[in-house]
Amino acid sequence: MSLIPATILTGFLGSGKTTLLKRILQEAHGQKIAVIENEFGEENIDSDILVSETKEQIIQMSNGCICCTIREDLRGALRDLAEKKRKGELDFDRVVIETTGLADPGPVAQTFFMDDEIAESYLLDSILTLVDAKHAAGQLNDRQEARRQIGFADQIFISKTDLVAKDEVDALMHRIKHMNPRAPQKAVHFGEVSLAEVFDLRGFNLNAKLDIDPDFLKEDDHAGHDHAADDHGHEGHDHAPGEQCDHPTHAKEAGHEGHGHHHHHDDDVKSFVFKSDRAFDPAKLEDFLGAIVNIYGPRMLRYKGVLNMKGTDRKVIFQGVHQLMGSDLGPPWGADEVRTSKMVFIGIDLPKDIFLQGMEQSLV
Repeated sequence: MSLIPATILTGFLGSGKTTLLKRILQEAHGQKIAVIENEFGEENIDSDILVSETKEQIIQMSNGCICCTIREDLRGALRDLAEKKRKGELDFDRVVIETTGLADPGPVAQTFFMDDEIAESYLLDSILTLVDAKHAAGQLNDRQEARRQIGFADQIFISKTDLVAKDEVDALMHRIKHMNPRAPQKAVHFGEVSLAEVFDLRGFNLNAKLDIDPDFLKEDDHAGHDHAADDHGHEGHDHAPGEQCDHPTHAKEAGHEGHGHHHHHDDDVKSFVFKSDRAFDPAKLEDFLGAIVNIYGPRMLRYKGVLNMKGTDRKVIFQGVHQLMGSDLGPPWGADEVRTSKMVFIGIDLPKDIFLQGMEQSLV
């Protein structure tokens, strides 16, 4: 049986998660979706659209979707659903897991790596984070959970952009891009986004494409991309606290830099990239990564790379969440392709120099 794709939906209160879930559970979209709702959520969906007198945890919706509120652990619920699908008791094509507004999506994502039974039934498609443009700046300043949700995301939807000035939206998007350059951002109307943009994003898969917009990285190392990697193979990619940023959306505002542009609050969730044209020694790299996840694992939100490994002519696709990591062999390197390793780390106050130096020392 093919794997069941799973999507993790996260985001702060008011960002439109409930709107999106209601559409999934009510709209005639022709897809059979199981929604797993973490019912410790502050904004509970059942009171509005479900008749919750029933003792049964799984409720069939009129459009063929299933809603399942979990009171106990997620693993149990996922195993249950997969088993019922195998036995033909339930018919659904994919799963959406809603985390509560303040949750850390990390442990939810880890479930798909840790549990063999779940890994054999499900494929984690992506983590979607919804952001409320009106309140995001304050939430990102005050709540680490909000910053973590950005760091974990494979795709970011920004709602309520019509309620704030364009330059504020630009500044927010730019700030988010610094925290997580991997995740594409899209402005949506209060969580109303077409389901085609929500599913089968393959954001989490070990695919060989490392989607980091090179122009974005270029903008911070003023030398341009050709010699952005200095002789250590690193490239710079975050401002020092308070440092100016020459991003075009800010240049025109140079006259009034004072109104809280993102480089004045130095967010603790940051990303940086390691690049090198030399091959990695697999044993050294494994030792180094094993050592750093032991120390920094809880602060390492996502790390992902396409690596040139000694001993194989294929790309090695590598990724991890917190302490769990895995790698897969990707397609072969092209005959004329430069075998450049690229690894992005997204985390909370990670010591960039230690990471980059350790990666450098793991090369052949």
